[in-house]
Amino acid sequence: MAAKTPPETTPQPEKRKRTTGQLSGLQIMFAAILAIGLILAINFSSRITAAQPLQQLYAQVSGEIERLRQEQGDLIAERDYVQSDAYVESWARDAGKMVRPGEILVIPKPAEIGTEPTPVPPPDIPLEIAPPEPDTWQVWWALFFDSPPPKF
Repeated sequence: MAAKTPPETTPQPEKRKRTTGQLSGLQIMFAAILAIGLILAINFSSRITAAQPLQQLYAQVSGEIERLRQEQGDLIAERDYVQSDAYVESWARDAGKMVRPGEILVIPKPAEIGTEPTPVPPPDIPLEIAPPEPDTWQVWWALFFDSPPPKF
């Protein structure tokens, strides 16, 4: 039997990638996608920044609308009460001074109207007269110098 000899392999030159300084199609697509993504991110960021004052204004207007709806509800309730018989009767008894048949209207008189004025003391009784108040500068003079102020 003959022994098999391995086939001779001839050394092949190593395959090297040549870099010629040109970009491949894959690199160009990656750069385009990256640029588009960057542009979209900047655009969305500017839209979010521009929307923040609008959100604050929206919240403020929503609060005002809610307050106005509450006020409207209060006014509608007051209107309904004013149009009712209970309000008419209340007004007639209080402000209108009206009574139902068989009732008597009583209006109390204030105490000042029926009383006599405070008597004035007769002139022969001596009244105590308080001494005049010293001027402010005289008080300060006495505080600083421990002597009576000069008289002018």
